[in-house]
Amino acid sequence: MIHPTAIVSPLATLGHNVRVGPFCVVGENVELGDDCVLHAHVVLEGYSKFGCSNEFFAFSAIGGKTQDLKYAGGPTYLEVGNHNVFRENCTVHRSTHAESVTRIGSHNLFLCYSHVAHDCQIGDHVILSNSVALAGHIEVADYAIISGAAAIHQFCRIGQHALVGGLSRIVQDVPPFMIVEGNPSKTRGLNAIGLQRRGFEEEEIKALKVAYKKLFLKKDGNLTIALSSLKATHTGDSPGVKHLIEFIEASQRGITR
Repeated sequence: MIHPTAIVSPLATLGHNVRVGPFCVVGENVELGDDCVLHAHVVLEGYSKFGCSNEFFAFSAIGGKTQDLKYAGGPTYLEVGNHNVFRENCTVHRSTHAESVTRIGSHNLFLCYSHVAHDCQIGDHVILSNSVALAGHIEVADYAIISGAAAIHQFCRIGQHALVGGLSRIVQDVPPFMIVEGNPSKTRGLNAIGLQRRGFEEEEIKALKVAYKKLFLKKDGNLTIALSSLKATHTGDSPGVKHLIEFIEASQRGITR
């Protein structure tokens, strides 16, 4: 299933039913799981390991060397799960240091020209829309959606089920379950429709709406006081609110409000 114009290293590891299209290049340290598809002009390189049923479209370049100037040479790594789709001109880079890994989970969609830099950690069921740019060391949790041409500063975290609007500039952590957009970016509301589509109970959504009002509606209020009030009233009966509080308390860069 390898097109005669493709260049596949004899040292690469290919699983069952892997298809490699015209003019693709697969490097010597690449591992591809079963049923992966490389359409055309795809480049996979470096110490890169892919699970099963990943799909790569034209001119995607996955597993390239980090752009971090601190890179001192030697092997660095990329690990990718299953059932991911990398659309045209998508780029993903390996980690900067040998002891770390750029890691992508499963069932993610990376649209055209999206970029995942060194040492990023991407969960499952994440969508990066066209021209999204992730700098280094960014964490994106499960079911997050980042809309077109948004730019995320290094070391930021994007919480689970969060929605980042198009053209947003993100320089602080994006709280889970919330809609954040703008330049400068602000938390605009609860991602209620997204939560409904993913099967959240109505009581859980109501509790998260209360949390949004307490924490983000009065943006000039004291966040520490608002967190204390929320912990006293809502953490026991709402796993979502409990997770939201823990996410905020663990923030190193501050929270987008």
